[in-house]
Amino acid sequence: MKSAGGAAAAQLPLFHESRRSRSADGALGIERSFDVPFVAQLALREKQIQQNYRPVIAVHKWFARRPGTLFRALLLSEFCAPPLDESFYRPHALEGLRIADPFMGGGTPLLEANRLGCEVSGWDINPMAYWIVGQEIRHVDLSAYRRAAEGIGSCLDRELGHVYATRCGICRHDALVKYFLWVKTLSCGSCRRTIDLFPGYLVAAAGRHPRNVLVCASCGELNEAEDRDAPGQCRDCGQALRLDGPASRGRCECPECGEVNSYPDGVNGPPVHRMFALEYHCWHCKRTHRGRFFKKPDPEDLARFEEAAARWRGSRPRFVPEDPIPRGDETDRLHRWGYRHYREMFNERQLLGLELLARQVAKSRDVRVRHALATNLSDLLRYQNLLCRYDTSALKSLDVFSVHGFPVGLVQAESNLLGIRHPATGVNVGSGGWANVVDKFARAKEYCEAPFEIETRNGRKVVIPVAGEWIGEERDQNGTSESRRVDLRCGTATRAFLKPGSLDAVLTDPPYFANVQYAELMDFCYVWLRRLVAVDEPAFAAASTRNPDELTGNATMERDLEHFTAGLSGVFQRMATALKPGAPLAFTYHHNRLDAYHPVAVAILDAGLLCSASLPCPAEMGGSIHIHRTTSSIIDTVFVCRATGAVSRRSLVRTPEGIAGLVDADLAQLRQGGVRVTRGDARCVAYGHVIRMAVWRLAEVWDRSVSWEEKLHRIQAAVEQSNFEVDEVLSRAVEP
Repeated sequence: MKSAGGAAAAQLPLFHESRRSRSADGALGIERSFDVPFVAQLALREKQIQQNYRPVIAVHKWFARRPGTLFRALLLSEFCAPPLDESFYRPHALEGLRIADPFMGGGTPLLEANRLGCEVSGWDINPMAYWIVGQEIRHVDLSAYRRAAEGIGSCLDRELGHVYATRCGICRHDALVKYFLWVKTLSCGSCRRTIDLFPGYLVAAAGRHPRNVLVCASCGELNEAEDRDAPGQCRDCGQALRLDGPASRGRCECPECGEVNSYPDGVNGPPVHRMFALEYHCWHCKRTHRGRFFKKPDPEDLARFEEAAARWRGSRPRFVPEDPIPRGDETDRLHRWGYRHYREMFNERQLLGLELLARQVAKSRDVRVRHALATNLSDLLRYQNLLCRYDTSALKSLDVFSVHGFPVGLVQAESNLLGIRHPATGVNVGSGGWANVVDKFARAKEYCEAPFEIETRNGRKVVIPVAGEWIGEERDQNGTSESRRVDLRCGTATRAFLKPGSLDAVLTDPPYFANVQYAELMDFCYVWLRRLVAVDEPAFAAASTRNPDELTGNATMERDLEHFTAGLSGVFQRMATALKPGAPLAFTYHHNRLDAYHPVAVAILDAGLLCSASLPCPAEMGGSIHIHRTTSSIIDTVFVCRATGAVSRRSLVRTPEGIAGLVDADLAQLRQGGVRVTRGDARCVAYGHVIRMAVWRLAEVWDRSVSWEEKLHRIQAAVEQSNFEVDEVLSRAVEP
């Protein structure tokens, strides 16, 4: 590969000029046509409410999905004539191109390539990822699906509707509960009194509700207060209201005897919960009532739960899993709280409802409709469990995976299993119910049939239909049947068989070493879903999604950086062999640690590739729960790698000053696209350039036969040879 735009900064005999060069000076497609400010702007907007821009992702939860706009931009930059800001909103038909993703996860690169008409091939070692991408792409009869889903909703309403009802505290008419709020309790080790583990007594903050809502520490009554810092006295018992609760940092003082108790106590089983509040919805009062509806549970509310619990205890479940929770980096947190089986993470009303729902799903005779409904049940689980927390500002339940882990809070929210729909408009009230997931799935499939883009014009969002594009493996259009090649495999791409020179591009978003424990988290859904689909799907034969070949770092399974390096290298080598001469392998990556980038450099070099560009793009939203108020970056580096071609001479630098200049230019383009660049963002951009240059430094002398430890050592040495100091570079590249 040689440099473009002047004298070569590096001449490597191993590489030759690409026949795929797209301009007279030899610059390649993505490297020349990718428009950082334009794509940054698109990606930022998409990540604000990603399901509005790419509704297909609502089929089922997956983690850290990259922006679809990014991968559309990469494909169009490589295969279509510039400028990108014009071609982006036009329909395209790239038939005959074959695109692969060896780490398909939630499937974003494949969905975008499939939508453009490409043939797609994807692999993932996790059965849930394989299943989710299949459900996103697979065609389903929407009319049949809606009838089946509505039928199940009606059946659940007849069976369970009354246990999600309450009496309005204002008008005394019947109302529907949106969320039941529960607090964990423990028995005092000294006096045996039951203690509520309240970290604080605020139920709802003023904002979406006119006033602050607090629970009285003395009598449990709910009170509304104008001033959170001076809430006054309880309207029921007259005791002073307070904001701070007794439970903090694993310790709670008994209000009866003063004994300081520790929690969690995993020895005695899962924690016991007490229902202390409801948020409900009253159609009768809504027209004249300001804000939300809250109440302390009355005896009827408690009796309804006991009715559901007694019914559950007397049932013989067929679909509620008995599986134990294995040890793991994330699941050990559950063990510390006494959770030993997945079913223990649900209360009796939730277990009863989910069992009845699964029985109805299993009755569906249409296989594709049944699989879609089973996917809905699996996605519903993340809102129907006792790890969901109540957001006191947004006034809604947070799903169990909102922080990409298993957070065990002290106050939990139980959502209405059925969901609540406006009787006239059909709009959902609240979140986390069957009606919610059904509507999301239907919108996802409608988007597949008629995808669109969203453009901002004069501050207004305009939906732009992209006629002629569609997502799927088949469709009937005006009596004409169309089909596309979609090849999805559940397994590791290190053993993928691909004909040499058969791929036009590889686009992927590989695991970021130890960032998310995909298998440990997805087992939560998998143990339920496999009871409904294992008979049809061999990928669900195993008891768990965990696999020793998974590439995420995991201390429990002794998967370290060398394991990650070996797996990534094996996949890149397979993909590089299958690429046509000069075709790109492009992937996204970011991490807070520079050594976590070293496996990336090893994999590129082992595959016989060079890094022709490292491009910045927003990949997360700064307000995302799992990164808010952390030093994490929202910026990914898109590494573009090729075996042949040309690169810009300006991109090949050797000094910290040179790297700082590249970083500064990238940050300027991100700011032009509306990104408020942080020090963490700048660090990740810098790491991308440092690793890219380490690859160039080592390419001529790389020896793929040495040990993984030695390879990582050589990358480290190459980085150190550049005299790169991140703080020095950032001091020059980041504005004060």
